[in-house]
Amino acid sequence: MNKVVQHHGVHNLEGKQTKLKINYTNKNDIIKLIGPPSTKSTFDNDIFIYIERKTSSSKLSKLGKKKLLTNNVLVLEIDNTGLLLSKKFYNKDDMNNIKFNNDETTLNYSKKSFVYNFLFSLRQKIDDPLGKKRIKN
Repeated sequence: MNKVVQHHGVHNLEGKQTKLKINYTNKNDIIKLIGPPSTKSTFDNDIFIYIERKTSSSKLSKLGKKKLLTNNVLVLEIDNTGLLLSKKFYNKDDMNNIKFNNDETTLNYSKKSFVYNFLFSLRQKIDDPLGKKRIKN
């Protein structure tokens, strides 16, 4: 039985990214070679993010869970003249080694804060949209 491989994003991203040269390849070359980015953002420079993901159905003993075959991400930074400034390629193994900051942001809602009052009134309207629970007989 052949397994069905589901592919999302850019095919052969790892091979295509090797053809990109820093300070030589321009934005039009990138789009012609790889296609439009999966995600695009603009800070000081343009950031193009390309994603490739392949999954396959696993054995019946694992209750049909998907097995991750490929998970590649390519991050390209393009300057305001359209030239490629930097490229970073991450594969499945690289992503397992990324360290995340464990610090947490604390929330401080006092009973008198605007946010608390707004959320409280919104919750009341969701719980009782017609206001019938507030009327006492």
